[in-house]
Amino acid sequence: MSTMTLELKDNVHVLTLTNTEQENMFTQDVLNEYLTAFDEVESYQGNTALMITCEHEKTFCNGINLQWGLSQSEAIAKTFIKTLETVLYRLAMLNAPSVCCINGNAYAGGAILAAAADYRIMREDKGRFCFPEINLKIPFTPMMYDIINLLPNKHILQDMALRGKALTGVECKAADVVHELLPQHELQNKTLSYTKELAELDRVTYTTIKHGLRADVAKHKEQILG
Repeated sequence: MSTMTLELKDNVHVLTLTNTEQENMFTQDVLNEYLTAFDEVESYQGNTALMITCEHEKTFCNGINLQWGLSQSEAIAKTFIKTLETVLYRLAMLNAPSVCCINGNAYAGGAILAAAADYRIMREDKGRFCFPEINLKIPFTPMMYDIINLLPNKHILQDMALRGKALTGVECKAADVVHELLPQHELQNKTLSYTKELAELDRVTYTTIKHGLRADVAKHKEQILG
């Protein structure tokens, strides 16, 4: 894979986004690499968990590469959106625990991706979490609505979705958008330790409970996977 790497560390699959020059933005090729990584995690025998992190010091993921998208044909753009929805669905319904290690900005599709994970841990001193779709004039798809609705605080979600309000790490923690804040020098190691604890849980039971909690996402299965 050219825009990310997948390593197994003590039964934790660590997916590291490495496309730093492009701020880990989505293109069709990038989305295909996510799906390849999810295939590997899901086919792993035994308990495991997925940690998504990156090498960029300021940005976790800035969502869709709009410059790339605007240069594509209508047919390619349609395929891209379907693949993006598949990535979000696959992460939300992954048959193992998932954690996003947010070291900087998570914007637009990057924030939706993080919302699809089971847990989010964020750097405390830098970065924003934002759904700027209102300002981009790009509405959410039905799948995306159900993904962002996984966030528990509906009051702050309304401002994030309708006004494009960007939250700092401290604001994210106060609004339960993220589960923990950590200083930069502890972020990677402590998030990995947190994910290792999840990897010790019984995978089948965990997945069954998660799918039950995410029934609104699960209803898209036929549409997404056929």
